[in-house]
Amino acid sequence: METHVASEATTIASGGGLADRYASALYAHAEDTKSLDAVVAEMQGLGQVIDRSADFRRLLESPLIDVQTATRAATAVLEQEGFSKPVRDFVGVVTANRRLGALREIVQAFAALVAERRGIITAHVASAHPLNDVQRQQLRARLIEAGYGNVNILEQVEPDLLGGLVVKIGARLYDTSLKSRLQRLQYAMKGAA
Repeated sequence: METHVASEATTIASGGGLADRYASALYAHAEDTKSLDAVVAEMQGLGQVIDRSADFRRLLESPLIDVQTATRAATAVLEQEGFSKPVRDFVGVVTANRRLGALREIVQAFAALVAERRGIITAHVASAHPLNDVQRQQLRARLIEAGYGNVNILEQVEPDLLGGLVVKIGARLYDTSLKSRLQRLQYAMKGAA
């Protein structure tokens, strides 16, 4: 596994960013070994472990920890959390290549690659307050009406929006936030004066 992923990571080096190259290598390896669904689920779990564990994030972000210590620590955490050998080996390759700081971005790039290959569109939704279930269902229904059939909604709370939503799907941006409306009103009033 380790040499296979490392060689694929260098083979793909010509396109995309670092996280995209690692994500592509892992995807190709998981597909080759017929373990794609399991790896997809575990990579989602890895993202959750990174998000909820401040200690693990410190390990990922620390430039002072040498490669061997970082590898042992990351492997111990992954074993404790029940991750399979392919994911542990992949993180080992990332660590050996001194890219542990980019692990969260690699997990996100992998999720984006999986979504793209499975035909899932990701909608990044920013709102002033967390959405409730009814609002999520209404948003999903509106997106389906707009032609986005298979949509994964990623939510983010941005209190400075004051109200409304900002929805980004690919290169399209739908901004109905109160903040933007007030800014447009301000520009219109400046133009009238």
